[in-house]
Amino acid sequence: MSQRPGTSEAPLRVCTVGSGPSAFYAAEALLKAEGLDVRIDVFDRLPTPFGLVRGGVAPDHQKIKSVSKVYEKTAEDPRFRFFGNVRIGRDLAIADLERSYHMIVWAIGCESDNRLSIPGEELAGVHSATEFVGWYNGHPDYRDRAFNLETARRVAIVGNGNVAMDCSRILLAPVTALATTDIADHAIAALRQSTVRELVLLGRRGPAQAAFSPKEIEEIAELDDVDVAVAEQDAALDDYSRNWLESQARSAQRNVKFLAERAAHGTTGKLKQLHCRFLVAPVAFEGHDGRVRAVRVQHAVLEPDRDGTPRPRAIDRYSTIEVELVFKAIGYRGVPLQGLAFDDNKGIVANVDGRVLSAASGEARIGHYVVGWAKRGPTGLVGTNSPDSKATVLCMLQDLRQDRTLPASGQDLAAVLQQRKVDYVTWQDWRRLDSHEQAVGQARGKVRHKEPSVDGLMQAVRSLRG
Repeated sequence: MSQRPGTSEAPLRVCTVGSGPSAFYAAEALLKAEGLDVRIDVFDRLPTPFGLVRGGVAPDHQKIKSVSKVYEKTAEDPRFRFFGNVRIGRDLAIADLERSYHMIVWAIGCESDNRLSIPGEELAGVHSATEFVGWYNGHPDYRDRAFNLETARRVAIVGNGNVAMDCSRILLAPVTALATTDIADHAIAALRQSTVRELVLLGRRGPAQAAFSPKEIEEIAELDDVDVAVAEQDAALDDYSRNWLESQARSAQRNVKFLAERAAHGTTGKLKQLHCRFLVAPVAFEGHDGRVRAVRVQHAVLEPDRDGTPRPRAIDRYSTIEVELVFKAIGYRGVPLQGLAFDDNKGIVANVDGRVLSAASGEARIGHYVVGWAKRGPTGLVGTNSPDSKATVLCMLQDLRQDRTLPASGQDLAAVLQQRKVDYVTWQDWRRLDSHEQAVGQARGKVRHKEPSVDGLMQAVRSLRG
C-alpha cells in the first residue's frame, strides 16, 4: 500500500489556480498546518500575482494594497512556487494538474459582471463597473476600453456598494491626487479631459440598507469641490426601517446618520456633486443614435419579508434621469471554465463547503477544491478570504486523512511547461518586475508604474532576467 502523502518521504503536492488573496491565504494555511509536509505551486494566467489586490483595489487605497506584504512572506517559503503567464485550458489542461497534484484549489474569482437584462443595456455608454475598475487599474483585460469622459457631464451609477463608491471617487477626485498613485497612465490622461460634474447613485433599497461602508461615502464627502447631495425624502426612514435599524450593525446606523446630516446640510454650490438616490431601480436605458441619453427608473417602497428584512416592492411610479454615461455596479459573476462544474444560478464553481462537485448537483469531486469569490460569490472584503480559505483547507486536511486525494504521478509541471515552450513567470521574475515598476513609478512621481498589457509585462520580465 502506497504511503499517504504529507510526509517528508511523500510530500502532499497542491496547486492553486489563481493567485489572489484567497489563493495566498489557502497556501499560508497549508504551509502552517502542523505535521504536514507540503509543496504548493500557484498558477496565474497573468504574469503578475495578487489578483484583485493589484487589479481591483482602488489606486488611492494604497494601505489596503499593502496586504500583499503578507502574501510575499508566504511566497518566500521554499515550498512555494509561482507560475505566472500560464493559462489553464491553453498551456495546461485540468488533466495535467490531476496527474501532477494530489489536490487542486480553484481560486479563479468572479471575472465577469451581473447583467440587469433591461432594454437599452447594449447602448454605447452603458458599461459595467468591472470594466471601469479594470481600466483605471491597468488590468490587461480592460486596457483598450474607452469611456466618453470628455463629453459626459452627468453619470448614473447603478448600485451603491463599495465598488460604486470607488468608481464615484475616481470620477470626482482631483486628478493631481490620483496621479501619484499606481493608477494606469491611460486612465489619468482620460480623467484630465473629463467633463463629468454630476453623479447619480441609484440604490434599489432604502438608506438603512445602503451597501457602502461609512468610510467610503465619507471619503467622497471630504473631497475638494464635491457636494454629497441627499434629498430629504431619500434620507427619510419609514417606521419599520427605523425599528429594524436598531438591530443592525453600527455601520448601517452610521450611514443613516450621515445621509440625514447631508440632507439637512444641503448643497453648497461646489463644482461637482454626488446625488444619493434610494428606492429606485432602472427599468430601461433610453438612447439616441445608439448612445445612452437617459435612464428610466421605477420607484419602490419597503416591505418586510418572511424573516423581517425590509425588501423593496416596485410601485406604479416612474421617472427619467438624463445621463450621458452609465456604470453598473451590481456585482461580479464567475465565468464557467471548461471541465469544471458551474452553478449557473449563483455564478460560482459548483461546490459544497469548498469541495468542488462533479456536476452542478452531483457528488464531491476527489481532489478539487475552491476558495474565495469562486466559492461563495462576490461578498466581503479582502480579509474575508482568510477564514474562507482556512475553512476549505480544513476540508482538504480531513479528506487527506481519509485518503481522498488524486494519485499524483509526481510529474513536475515546470518541466512540462518548458517542453511546451511556455514562458512562465517565476517568483524571482516577479520580484524583479515589482522593483522595476516601483522604480519607474518613483521616477515619474508615482507609487508604481504598471504596464497594462501582457506583452509589455513579458517584455519587461525578459529584459530584467539579464
